[in-house]
Amino acid sequence: MDFEPANVVKELSGNYFNALKARIADYRSKGIDVIDLASGNPDQPTPQPIIDALKAAIDKPENQGYPPFYGKKSTLEAIAVFYKREYGVELDPEHEVAVFTGSGIGVVGIPQSLLNPGDLMLTADPAYPAYHAAAQLAEARVHTLPVYEEDGYLPDYGRVPEEILRQVKLLMLNYPNNPTGAVATGEFWERTLELAARYKFPVLNDFAYGAFGFDGHKPLSLLQHADGKAYGIETYTVSKTYNMAGWRFGFAAGNASIIAALKHYHTQAYSTVFGAVQDAAAAALLGPQDAVRQLGSLYQRRRDVLVERLRGIGWEVPAPQGTFFAWFKVPSGYTAETFAQRLLDEAQVAVAQGEGFGEQGRQYVRLSLVNSEDRLNEAVDRIDAAGIFKQTVVTDLRGAAQHD
Repeated sequence: MDFEPANVVKELSGNYFNALKARIADYRSKGIDVIDLASGNPDQPTPQPIIDALKAAIDKPENQGYPPFYGKKSTLEAIAVFYKREYGVELDPEHEVAVFTGSGIGVVGIPQSLLNPGDLMLTADPAYPAYHAAAQLAEARVHTLPVYEEDGYLPDYGRVPEEILRQVKLLMLNYPNNPTGAVATGEFWERTLELAARYKFPVLNDFAYGAFGFDGHKPLSLLQHADGKAYGIETYTVSKTYNMAGWRFGFAAGNASIIAALKHYHTQAYSTVFGAVQDAAAAALLGPQDAVRQLGSLYQRRRDVLVERLRGIGWEVPAPQGTFFAWFKVPSGYTAETFAQRLLDEAQVAVAQGEGFGEQGRQYVRLSLVNSEDRLNEAVDRIDAAGIFKQTVVTDLRGAAQHD
């Protein structure tokens, strides 16, 4: 028998990143060496002290049974210490912190916990595709606010109609931003919280890339601003900060009423988080942060290599401010789809097509910095050897519009 899925499942889009991986795997199955600049899987190992902490935690009898539904007290306290140390934010571990298996659960679970069918969620375009899936699962509507390079990829709330603002039940943001690499300013967070206070809606900041700001700029937490905890909640993950992507541990911090709703939802939908992983995450948050700073410096060096080399072959690209992604406009005459396909076919370099992140991405591609400098240099060498930008210069001078 083939059984029909629920309508809400049938209407979900396919996982964009799974499709990307399948495409790259298809080329590699044919013996083609594809340089994957599309994926966002950290390439560095988990620091050894964290691995050692997990090994020790597995032997503890307390971790061989069910952990507390709302998280281990020691883990919740470690998160509070982390936020105080990094952002000067005081958190009540019992009422202002929630833990879950990977921050994706928080990103999806918070809309599930707050939105009713037909409610309106406001988010940016481009945006991480899971935000739209989260709204769909809650049977909520989405209004997207285009963001532009000239504005630092920060939303201009003046572009949102008043009748929309009056309907908003959740504002979903992500700074430092995937895919653009933009970083929020203090003034932007203040404007956001003023808007939230005026229209009485909560703000969720997906802070997954909070550890990575470049050129000496430390990314700002939403919660460290006035009214941050009154209207805001933030999700965080150890996946990027500590190279623990496969460990699946994330947490949320902020407004106590949202945390309570999320905990209630989480215990029914997902149950608990393995105690040993909680202990290892606590060790990461409380331990020396030298490896985190070194990782940020590594991504900045890779950014500089990639940007300088691409500019050298004729692709005028901006330098991202943070994350480990870069958001580049495709050359004149291409769409994101045709440009990405040409890079894959002729240079064997895979990039993420921007339309997967929204309408605003149709002329952009996302490249990742989770490859060695040697591999990044090789990718640029391949693009240069394919003559893509040499051809662009010639055809543009002739006034031609298409290159594919």
